Amino acid sequence: MSRLFILSFGTLVILTACASEPAGTKGVRMSATNDRVRVEINGRLFTEYIFKDVPRPYFYPVIGPGELAMTRKWPMESPPGEDHDHPHHRSLWFAHGLVNGIDFWSEQKGFGKIVSEGKVETEVRGNSGIIRSKDQWATPKGMVVCTDDRVFRVFAMDDPDERMFDFEITLHAPEGDVVFGDTKEGTMAIRVAESMKLKGHPGHIINSEGERDDATWGKHAKWCDYYGPVEGKIVGIAMFDHPDNPRHPTWWHVRDYGLFAANPFGQHDFEKLDNKSAGDFKIPAGKSATFKYRFLLHRGDEKEGKVAERYGEYVKTSKR
Repeated sequence: MSRLFILSFGTLVILTACASEPAGTKGVRMSATNDRVRVEINGRLFTEYIFKDVPRPYFYPVIGPGELAMTRKWPMESPPGEDHDHPHHRSLWFAHGLVNGIDFWSEQKGFGKIVSEGKVETEVRGNSGIIRSKDQWATPKGMVVCTDDRVFRVFAMDDPDERMFDFEITLHAPEGDVVFGDTKEGTMAIRVAESMKLKGHPGHIINSEGERDDATWGKHAKWCDYYGPVEGKIVGIAMFDHPDNPRHPTWWHVRDYGLFAANPFGQHDFEKLDNKSAGDFKIPAGKSATFKYRFLLHRGDEKEGKVAERYGEYVKTSKR
């Protein structure tokens, strides 16, 4: 049984459910401050959702099987031995590089910001936990071009060698049309741990079509998996494209230096077309579009992690 609490921090109202059992027992636990939500699984930190006073909300760290950190630490921290490229690659995030002509992906001059509306709700139900949030996509001058509703759902798995969570986002066009433009710079993204990456390390990439490593970039696939060593143990991150997503199966912007992203909008870049607006995706005024993804953190390569099998289960579940 769980109890429901409402915590207020000025303009921020957070709805959180905490299990009646003491901390450290099996299941999901969530706790909130005024700028983040801490998520624990079986009494240990899994991630924090950081949403206030940042260019865009993100999750950091992301802790996988064996309590291994699965994403790069920089720029949130500055440990030795990590490359300091792409400062906008903040662990795990959703953004895009061309929305009504504004760059919401990078943090270069004139970039747009994804700003929390100041309300984050969390709930725990048995062995799963949910974070719900609302955001505004604002130009450098503060004009809102797009809004979103996000749902993050994490599961406490029976298998200690697996961690699994879902990310769902509904993008709204509150006034005029919203166009997610054709660019490779996006969209549902994670930056893997430095030791996992393909370039200069023993990491590997494989997709649902059997393509491997550099050959996976810009290709259509139902899922993609990026695996490699962390602290001497092979672990992987698989991302599943939901079968109901627009333009499923998506293209993958997955790089040898550790960027791993599903991008349903970058057609001309990925397919090397002359038409630079071939992949434009318009949400008409007053309408919305929803994208859903599942992440599986696993031991070993895609075979040991049973990635194809887990994707099949995801598809079956989505049809219920």
